[in-house]
Formats: sequence, C-alpha cells, structure tokens
Amino acid sequence: MFAQFTRIMRWCLLLLLCIPVLAGLVGVIFPALGYFPAIGANSFSLDVFRTLFALDDIWHMVWLSLFTGVGSTLLAMAGAFLLLATFYQSSWLEKVQGLLSPFLVFPHAAAAIALLFVLSPSGIFARLMVLGGDDVPPVAGSSFFPYDEFGFSVLLALSLKELPFIILMALSVMSQPLIKKKLLGYVNVGSSLGYSPTASFFKLVAPSIFTQIKLPILAVLVFATSNVEIPLILGSNNPSTLAVAIMHWFNHIDLSMRLLASGAAVLQVAVSGVALLLFFAVEHFLMYLGKQSLIKGRRHGADALVRGIGYGIVSLYVILISTVIYAVVMYSIAKHWSFPALLPEGVTFLHWGTALEALATPLVNSLLLGMLVSTSAMLLVLFTLESEQLKPAARHTNSAFSISLFLPLLVPGVAFLYGLVWFQQLVLQNAVWFHTYIAHMVYVVPYVFLSMAVAYRKFDNRYAMVAQSLGKTPWQVFYRIKLPLMLNAILVAWALGLAISFSQYLPTLLASGGTIATITTEAVASVSGSSTRLTAVYVIIQGAMPLIGFVIAWYLPGVLMKNRGASIKEKNKRRAVLHGT
Repeated sequence: MFAQFTRIMRWCLLLLLCIPVLAGLVGVIFPALGYFPAIGANSFSLDVFRTLFALDDIWHMVWLSLFTGVGSTLLAMAGAFLLLATFYQSSWLEKVQGLLSPFLVFPHAAAAIALLFVLSPSGIFARLMVLGGDDVPPVAGSSFFPYDEFGFSVLLALSLKELPFIILMALSVMSQPLIKKKLLGYVNVGSSLGYSPTASFFKLVAPSIFTQIKLPILAVLVFATSNVEIPLILGSNNPSTLAVAIMHWFNHIDLSMRLLASGAAVLQVAVSGVALLLFFAVEHFLMYLGKQSLIKGRRHGADALVRGIGYGIVSLYVILISTVIYAVVMYSIAKHWSFPALLPEGVTFLHWGTALEALATPLVNSLLLGMLVSTSAMLLVLFTLESEQLKPAARHTNSAFSISLFLPLLVPGVAFLYGLVWFQQLVLQNAVWFHTYIAHMVYVVPYVFLSMAVAYRKFDNRYAMVAQSLGKTPWQVFYRIKLPLMLNAILVAWALGLAISFSQYLPTLLASGGTIATITTEAVASVSGSSTRLTAVYVIIQGAMPLIGFVIAWYLPGVLMKNRGASIKEKNKRRAVLHGT
C-alpha cells in the first residue's frame, strides 16, 4: 500500500512539473501567432513577429540577454572551479562554502538592491574613494555600475549569485562516497606521476565534476538569460534586456501589447536556445584545449595564479558581504546620510516602524505561502525518492524523469508564466492563492529535489534491511528509521525551499495578478518609489527571512535529539521502577 502511494506521488511530481510549463508554452504561442479572442484577434498570422522584429532596439535587447546570461554563467563557472582547485582537499573548503551561503540564500532582488548600496555612484566604495583623496572617484564618475548600456552591472550581479549555487552543486556531487573515492584515486595517481595539485584537479577531477553538474549549470544559464529582477533593478531601461521588456509589455494598459509580449516570449525561448548552443561551443573548445594539455603532459599549471585568483574571489565576497551588511544597516537607521560621509548624521528607528506597519500583510503572505509550498514540496520529494528505493524505475524512465525535473528550469520563466496566467483565467479564475501556490511549486520542487536527492541516495540501506528483517513494514522503516536519521538533510532542503519561495518575484506577480503582496514584490517596488532608507529595511527583512529558515534547520535537530534522549531515559527509569516493584 505504501509503495503504491509513493509511486502515485512520483507521478504527481512529474505532472506538477510538466503540465504548468507545457500549458504555459501553449498559452503564449497562440497569442504570438495572433490568436487572442479577448481583444477580438481570432485568426492566426505572423504579423506579431513582423512587428516585433521591426522594433529599433529588439536586437540590442537580444544581445544584452545573451551577453549577460552567457557571460555571467561562464564567469561564475570559472570562479567556482578556481575556488575548488584552490581549496580542494583542504579544511578551508567547508569554510568557503559557509562564507558563500549568504549569497546563495539571498533573494535575487535583495542582492541587486544591496549591491546598489555599495557600488552605486554614492555607495560605500565611492565614499571610501573620496575620503581616500580622490576628488572624483572612478566608480562615481563612470557609467559602469549601475544602469550601464552594455550590461556589465547585470553580468556582475548574476555572477555573484550564480557562483555559490554552482559550488553547492559541485560539493554535493563530490561528497557522494563512490565519486569521492574515485576522485581521490585520480588525485593520488596524478601526484604519483608528478602532477601538481592544481594540474591534477583541472586535468583529472574537474572533468568528472562537470559532467555531473552540467544539467544544473544549463539551468543556471537559462535562468540568467531570462532573469527579470536583477536587470530590472540594475540594468538599463532603454534598451532593457528582452525579459524585462516582455514584463513591461505584458503589464501594459493596452491589452493589444500582450500579442507583442507573447511574440517576444517565444523569441526569449530562442534566445535561451542560442545561449545553450554558445555554451556547448565553449564547452567543446575547452575540451579541445584540455586534450591538447593532456597530450603535452605538462605537470604544472599556473598554480600560483590559480591560488591567487581563488583567494581573490574569497576576499571579494568577504568585502562585499561586510560592506553590504554595513550599508543596509546604516541606511535603515539613518536620519540623514549625505555623501561622502561614512556615518549617518543621527540615528532613528522611524523607518523600521513605517516598514513593519506597511509590510505586515506582505510578511504574513510570504510566510504562509513559503511554509505551505516548502512543506508540501518536501513531502512530495521525500515520497518520490522513497519510490526509487522501493521500486527502481527503468533507465529510460529515470532519464525522462530527470529531464522533467529540470524542465521548469530549462524553459525561460517569462516564456511559460504568462501563458500559464492565460490558462488560469480560463480555469478556476478566482482561485488566486491556488494559482500562486502552483507557480511557486514549479520552481521550488526542482531545487528541493536536488538538495535532498544526494543525501537520500547516500542513505545506508543496511538500517532498512535490519528493520525489515525484524518484521517492520516499508512505512514503518520510512517513518521510524529513515526520517529521524536524515532529519538534518530534510530540514536543510525544507529551508532551501522556503528561501526560494520567499525570493519569487515574477511568479507571484503574475499568478496573483498583483493581489497577493509579498516581501519580494514590495522590495522591488520600493526601489523606484520609496526612500533609500525604507528600501534598506525591506532588504534586511527580505534577507533575514530565509536565514531564519536555515537557523531552524541547523539547530532544531539537536533540540529534537536532546528531547528524544531525555524521553528515552525517562522511559528506562520507569521500566526499572516497574521491574524493581
């Protein structure tokens, strides 16, 4: 019975990931072809694409999307592998992971706003340069950051957000016992042949890791080419990236603009496809260089340079995290903070009172939605992973499931979310919370699965075999053996799902039609329509919410185990008393 239930849950997960994406794509393709009965467009044609390609800035938008998406992914991937090469087989690797964790759980919108506080022409770095003796600081006097027309600020912000995720995926692969043993063997062979640690890593270890995390990297690439929050906050508006333009056209008061937005959404799919082709081209070029390097047999690479870059990346994150924390905290309590002073001219908590009063409803909405989405996603993933153990599927079925798992991540969100909204207006039109819940689940489930799968598949099945030999049912083994032993991993995956739900901007805005306000939607809106000090309060709250989830995940298992140990001791005492009487 339990085994059958887990298989049903696996199919539910598959349908949850596929149906919204496919329905959304259909819902956006029809208007792109001119069919939109709501405004009287009842025939199919290619006029929408003709109008789209006739726009003056359309190819600049495409270029910005490709440049920021491909460039940030390659830069983040290079930085991640340089960090791994520097700290591989070192005790510092876990410390580096802990350092990067704040950027991993920090929502994209909050990260973009925080970078404004430190890198803008009146930010912390510009203030330090003026106090250091520069009359016109380079940062303040240039157009590099933010809103530059070339997209460098967007590329930098995306890279800083993507690198911790790639590191996390690589470490999750490297921690698997069989792969860890194999990689250690590679390093030992390389050392015995005279290769330096850096050369051994890039020639022997890195290729094995890359093949395992290639699919998550492709998901990062698609996300980067179609991201809305960071280009909206840091990018140029004239022209903007294609994804930002699509959002503006869909939200235009003139409903006929939705036809143009739908055509642009289809174009966004093509742009992401071109980005993938460019990535594959770079991959093959690097593979060719790697083969040539193996043929030449050089035992030493640029070891000092690699280590220098690795330590430089760590230093950059330390500086950014420190200055961001200082800037947002100071802005949130500042009465007045004129340039180029490093300290505000007085302290007040008026902004906190104003923000907490205004954010009471969005905060409750965020917590309710996040808890509901993360908990249900965690349960769905747990039962799905258990079904793999109880009845393993065929190889082709597993391959299809893996592709389906990444389908919401490999299809640009702006391409299917607007089509999904069109379908939602036809089915259960008034179920706003349900539609928002589904839109969040589509994004949360893949990440929860990725976080949980490694730990679940590494579980020592000898515990389950012993329990089964004692007559325990599959449900009892799952509930009494597996869940307690994997509580840490379960809570971390739950906290990750909570953080991802909190950070959803476009799915919340579209699925709810703007009727469900969350911390993220309010924070993005505050950038253009609120004071800097009030925005700083929003950023702190937005960053603290996922952090609280991870604190619970880190400390709750210890508390539960302590209480469980005390309960067991109490039961033993009672038994001893009964035996004594």
